[in-house]
Amino acid sequence: MKKLAYVIPMLAALAACDTPDGRLAATTAAGAVIGASVSGSNDKAKGAIIGGAAGLAAGTLINRQSNGNCTYQRNDGSTYVAACP
Repeated sequence: MKKLAYVIPMLAALAACDTPDGRLAATTAAGAVIGASVSGSNDKAKGAIIGGAAGLAAGTLINRQSNGNCTYQRNDGSTYVAACP
């Protein structure tokens, strides 16, 4: 239960991200934090990696819009919406 008390404020801070890149970074970081916190004492790194991968997948799905479009980022940092592959 003590671990959950650490995770909730971190998730609340990450939830403030409202750009597509911010959401993707937030879900990846949140997944890594949750994965590390719920894993056993011998495999924190493995839990963080698996949680981060799950967070990245969730962030990708969140960025996908309901009409079949995805948000992409150009090299200059600007974003645009186009059909998903």
